[in-house]
Amino acid sequence: MELGMIGLGRMGANMAERLVRRGHRVFGFDRNASSRKAAEEKGAESAASLDALVVALAPPRTLWLMVPAGAAVDEVIAGLLPQLAAGDILVDGGNSNYKDTLRRAEVLAGKRIGYVDCGTSGGIWGLAKGYSMMIGGDAPAVERLRPVFETLAPAPDRGWGRVGPAGAGHFAKMVHNGIEYGLMQAYAEGFSILRHKSEFAVDLHQVAEIWRHGSVVRSWLLDLTSAALEKNPNLERIAPYVADSGEGRWTVAEAIDLDVPAPAITLSLLARLRSRDAGSFSDKLLSAMRHQFGGHEIRKE
Repeated sequence: MELGMIGLGRMGANMAERLVRRGHRVFGFDRNASSRKAAEEKGAESAASLDALVVALAPPRTLWLMVPAGAAVDEVIAGLLPQLAAGDILVDGGNSNYKDTLRRAEVLAGKRIGYVDCGTSGGIWGLAKGYSMMIGGDAPAVERLRPVFETLAPAPDRGWGRVGPAGAGHFAKMVHNGIEYGLMQAYAEGFSILRHKSEFAVDLHQVAEIWRHGSVVRSWLLDLTSAALEKNPNLERIAPYVADSGEGRWTVAEAIDLDVPAPAITLSLLARLRSRDAGSFSDKLLSAMRHQFGGHEIRKE
């Protein structure tokens, strides 16, 4: 099968390489010429523009977008539309908000162009291990792309599936990332408690390795945690600043809209936001309040 891959960043390039290795023909486009060249070295063919990419594909065409969520997706779709025809399929493999996906799918359906949302997990390990894919869209369009999904997944019969109509794939990926926030926060807090019990001098890497085998808290995330602790036990030269992709925020907002209590995910998001407030005004004010009512000591910066 052939398809066009738009966005040859690390994940997009890895997906293209996995497809090429297994016999698919991939045409890649990226605004960055060096990214196109790198994809060519991995066996993909490249196009210098969106128009050239569309022309290179035989109809009905499949174009897979791996670009940042938001305006960038709309810009790419607008650039592609004049060249597309009924029967073509666009796949959004990025972390788009499912509400944007619903809007785009409706517009494209009016032009008889398929729109498939593929929430994709696997990160930098997907090339070797395969990707977990939560897919939304019309069943016939998803079925047409089955050879691609079976190739990108860890195995043809697992790690991927159509979870519902357009928007459902990105919705499932949003919740997936919200759960990820909570898991990461629980591991981080647990290991921090172990570290602060200084009289035991616990070897955190050793504990992680014990937990990795037979424990009810074993997971791939714990495997990665263990690897990080082995390489850098004291986490030197790592700033206590945690970014977020936005999907944790969307998950919390959706939980509120649906009247679903989600305290663990919500608090893990708040912890990430707190990590960015190095000169926390609220903490300074708390200290000032304690001094005012109880004469408690104020630590100077």
